[in-house]
Amino acid sequence: MKVGVIGAGAWGTALAITAARGGADVLLWSYDGGVKEFEGVACPENINVTTQMSDLSAADVWLVVTPAAYFRDTVRAARPFYKGVPVIICTKGAECSTGDFMSEVLRAELPECSDFGVLSGPQFAAEVARGVPTGSTLAGTQNARRIGADALRQLYISESSDVIGAEMCGVGKNAVALICGYTSVLSGENERAMIFTRAWGEVVNIGLALGADVRTFLDLCGIGDLFLSATSPTSRNFSAGMAIARGEEIVGTVEGIFALGGILRRAQSLGVDTPILTMMREKLKV
Repeated sequence: MKVGVIGAGAWGTALAITAARGGADVLLWSYDGGVKEFEGVACPENINVTTQMSDLSAADVWLVVTPAAYFRDTVRAARPFYKGVPVIICTKGAECSTGDFMSEVLRAELPECSDFGVLSGPQFAAEVARGVPTGSTLAGTQNARRIGADALRQLYISESSDVIGAEMCGVGKNAVALICGYTSVLSGENERAMIFTRAWGEVVNIGLALGADVRTFLDLCGIGDLFLSATSPTSRNFSAGMAIARGEEIVGTVEGIFALGGILRRAQSLGVDTPILTMMREKLKV
């Protein structure tokens, strides 16, 4: 199998390493030719790095792993080289300018692709690169799930057809993790637990209004990813929330900031009440 990984940041490189360890020939597209390096992890020989999107036309599956802010432009640039293969969206988040989920962006920019899935679960990239056991929910068409699970056979895969639920989990956990980082500094433990629970409940309510299956929020993409991201300073969103609470400068892209605004816009359009998420956005001033 030839796996095309689009995006050579930490998560893209970690997935490329995972696919290569599983026996796939991996083509890792990097916009500048650079890849993330992990301490103590050698890059497998069956990974080839390229800056030419035209090379992706030879792949049997695409894993799109760019930040949400660049997802639309990247898919648009890759479209001329798309040959009808399954596309696995590995980006968690919502587009800042529109609030669209990545599957909605994919449909808009690559309308000929009807065979796609969403990969979402509790993973820190460095641990995945080192081969530490972990798993993901893979939601999508039956064929995308089959090929995606084969490409990423080194991961435990929980399959689902609930794409919107998996995406809502990925967006929502980013927002809740940001909130939890903030409250870890400025709130007592009882209050933190209350805000955490009520905020996630509002995320679930928005997802249900969008047609998601409530069971998805109990899967790896839901409570699994939430537990990882909302309890650890290793999480970029959690650490950003801590920085905001301390009046410190935020460094790098923080998906939770965009996610919080995006899901609140969704909630308003759907008529879903979100008092906790709204209150916390005002406190965070994002």
